[in-house]
Amino acid sequence: MTSTHLIRSQLLNLATTRMPVAFGAVIVLLATVNGVAVVVGTDMDGSKTFISSGADQQSLVAFAANALMLAALFGATAAAREYAHNTAIATYLITPRRPRALLAQLTAIGAAGAVLGLLGTACTVVAVAATLPFTDYGFLMSATDVLRVLAVAAFAGASGAVLGAALGTLVRNTGGAVSATVVALVIAPPVVVQLVSEAARWVPMALATAASGIPGETGTATSLVGIAAWALLPALLAVWAVQRRDVV
Repeated sequence: MTSTHLIRSQLLNLATTRMPVAFGAVIVLLATVNGVAVVVGTDMDGSKTFISSGADQQSLVAFAANALMLAALFGATAAAREYAHNTAIATYLITPRRPRALLAQLTAIGAAGAVLGLLGTACTVVAVAATLPFTDYGFLMSATDVLRVLAVAAFAGASGAVLGAALGTLVRNTGGAVSATVVALVIAPPVVVQLVSEAARWVPMALATAASGIPGETGTATSLVGIAAWALLPALLAVWAVQRRDVV
């Protein structure tokens, strides 16, 4: 079976579950919250300066950090459920070269993560643009800025999904994989920053925010490389693991 067939098979597996619908619903909910915030939200002084400029609106709709987290949870669940339902056995019987099968799975899950990132950003932009007429401000983001947040969210979503899928492959338990993802992206980074303050710029959420064009301590290119590294390292560890242990 060629790599293309393997990837198509993995995409079909994802499409036949309820996961895309569930995560899509979460995205719609987050976009709705942003829209409501535009209408009823205010700053401490009662003003709406958080939507008063293109940069402020870009910060509001930047979805990369959310995309990374949501896609990581998606990837962790998708990969770990293969072991929970024993479908990993069939996958590796069809393709005895386990790294090749795993790479196909990571590619498919990464593509799904990119779609989640794009959809999340698009829904958020639409929600904000649709509710701005109820305020004293119009939509001030340029087309370039919109394309940037879309592209970065897609990249962050793909990277997050690969990270989560790698953790799911390593843990091989759905609850454990989700917990490991939350620890890696939510719990551990603040702890590390408390111990090593210089690490603040390298935590995933900070990298995703900086890559979206929000002022930060790292440039866009450096932030994208950092996001990719967060996905690549666990992916390499997962490839190493599937070669050296039983499938289940």
